[in-house]
Amino acid sequence: MTILQGGLVLDGLGNAPQQADVILRGSRIEAVLERSGASIGPTIDAGSATVIDVSGLTLMPGLIDAHCHISFDEPSSNDELFFHRTREGLAAIIAAQNVQKLLRAGVTGFLDADCLFEVGVDLRDAIEAGIVSGPRMSTGGNALMTAAGGTAGRLIPDQGRIGYGKVVNSRDEIVTEVRRQIKQGVDWVKVHVTGLTPRSRVVGEQQVWHFDELKLVVDTAHDLGAKVVGHCRGSSSIADAARAGFDMILHATFMDDVALDAVASRGIPIVPTFTFQANLADFGHQIGASAVLIDNFRREIDDSVAMLNKARAAGVPLICGTESGFSMTPYGQWHYREMEVFVKALGFSALDAIRAGTSEAARALGLYGQTGAIAPNYMADIIAVNGAVHEDLTCLALNSNIKQVLLGGKSVDLSPLPARTDPPGWRVSHYGHKILRQQDVR
Repeated sequence: MTILQGGLVLDGLGNAPQQADVILRGSRIEAVLERSGASIGPTIDAGSATVIDVSGLTLMPGLIDAHCHISFDEPSSNDELFFHRTREGLAAIIAAQNVQKLLRAGVTGFLDADCLFEVGVDLRDAIEAGIVSGPRMSTGGNALMTAAGGTAGRLIPDQGRIGYGKVVNSRDEIVTEVRRQIKQGVDWVKVHVTGLTPRSRVVGEQQVWHFDELKLVVDTAHDLGAKVVGHCRGSSSIADAARAGFDMILHATFMDDVALDAVASRGIPIVPTFTFQANLADFGHQIGASAVLIDNFRREIDDSVAMLNKARAAGVPLICGTESGFSMTPYGQWHYREMEVFVKALGFSALDAIRAGTSEAARALGLYGQTGAIAPNYMADIIAVNGAVHEDLTCLALNSNIKQVLLGGKSVDLSPLPARTDPPGWRVSHYGHKILRQQDVR
């Protein structure tokens, strides 16, 4: 038995903070006992326990990032991502180091919905086998795309694979690829339901799949026990993904009432993923982004607030994901920020935002009700933080404030990672260092 003694507990369920001792038995939380003076409580035999003094620290569930691209290694462009990340073994080795940056930022779980090659599946299995140190992980394979492309537009070929994407052009190809990915071991099948086309006149992105194709993906995946997640920026795509039976929707921006009704009637979780837009809006001038681009990204947040709040009021879970893995969102730096955006833009309380980034985000791991909270019978995935996080979420911005990380009740090594450079031909440019808020990265 282990006792975390003397901390201020944020349970991740939205309840008020309390001074309490957290009792761990193996990999699970056995009890949370409100402190009375110096007493641990009459039901606990402290003499047989390992006591960890966390006095003056905030105890909270580890963060869960529901939208993280662990294999991308922070590209500055789609060109770099597609044409310079071409070595599968190297991508896997680098991802195995990058995943450790998440732990040092207090992340104990994440979803990698699409990945280069099959790196996500292999990395997840290596973490679970104890070969690589990393958070709990769920993963997809290559994102399914049509020949109309995704957010990379004309860089997407008419057929075949490129980067993180697989183009499917017929019902047979859809079924074959979904089955192949599930055979490889994916938890999720990701679909790029929208993309960028040169002369599109729609608000947001163009829907590039028909409804019957989306339904085919869902039926094939669900028949084999996998879930489906969609990249949707546009009302028709959100509505069709919801009606087709998608299990989670990324972005869900430019939503109208028809799309909202489709999502709300099915209770489909939304991962808005505003961190990338917020970073570009706030720091784009530092990297030479145009004023028009900065304004467009800021407006994508502002214009989505009303509909996302209506979704929340209708009972739709809004959960936190950051799109970490690009130069604008370096690993280990911004995993807390979606909670901050939820507070500033969506009007969440800090406690509700923490819930969105912990217990609610466990949906992305397939572990809802099992991790993401400090409560009896939950997995002991806990971080100890220097600072009153419920009063200032930016306490989580500095890795030096993360004093302890427990994963399944076991303490994680937070010693600094070795410095690295880039292998030949791997990177075109890197501007992420210009926008790092942390100066003490482990």
